Amino acid sequence: MHRNLRERPAPVPRGHNRRQRQRKRLALRAGARNFCRGARPCGACEWCRRGAPNLCPHVRFKGAAPHAGGLAEELTARPREVVPVPSGLTAADAALLEPLGVAIHAVDLARLRPMETVAVLGAGPIGLLLAQVARRAGAGRIYVIDPLDYRADAATQLGADAAAPTPEAVAAWTDGRGADVVLEATNAPLGFQHATEAACIGGRVVLVGIPEGDTYDLAAAQARRKGLTVNFSRRMKRVYPRAIDMVQDGAVDLASLVTHRFALDDTREALAQGARYEGGVIKAVVTLDS
Repeated sequence: MHRNLRERPAPVPRGHNRRQRQRKRLALRAGARNFCRGARPCGACEWCRRGAPNLCPHVRFKGAAPHAGGLAEELTARPREVVPVPSGLTAADAALLEPLGVAIHAVDLARLRPMETVAVLGAGPIGLLLAQVARRAGAGRIYVIDPLDYRADAATQLGADAAAPTPEAVAAWTDGRGADVVLEATNAPLGFQHATEAACIGGRVVLVGIPEGDTYDLAAAQARRKGLTVNFSRRMKRVYPRAIDMVQDGAVDLASLVTHRFALDDTREALAQGARYEGGVIKAVVTLDS
């Protein structure tokens, strides 16, 4: 379940990370499992036509009023929004293809070169996926920062070289140099500032997280003097085939991210659990299987 609990006009069924069971759809096999894309770009604007549907200014999101999300009893989707789920993927895997796609796109923006040092700020679902995708892309050392001990532990269990609660650790790990690439995946207003501090001179920063209050706190001098390249990451391009390949190849571990499962009747508690950062939660999912 997504952590974002901002008020939405009711009644709108929530849920944008979803796996659906097919009832009837053209050439797709009835009853087959499918992944439904959470966003519906227009397909006709300048950005859609040049292969950047993630930047479509007319995009509509399932689960955002007035469009029903994956928790609705029924959900309509255009054929191009439906991605068949291979038999080797679980329903929970399918629900996590969207955050995995976000991670893939962010690492693409970083233009990571082989054996470069990467720092990931934030070890929530996106941050943990960023670390795994960066490893697949050829990163050398990968360092993860998260103030919650259990999430830092999860990062090292999933292959990070080291994890710590504060970004100052990156300087210690790199002998004061900083990381070639910093992937920021927190909701902290200071996340941008911490990313510039963790980056080396001439480094690249990709901002994936969405700060609380939609505002960053940044002292610009350091970022300017380092000559940093900064990218804001917006969702993803057409990366779902790559995401599925990574899961099938074992390059990423999605199962370890799902720490809590809830029945449909307990959806409210699932949302609350994800927002509290308690009980070791990384990703909570609502299962519709009987």
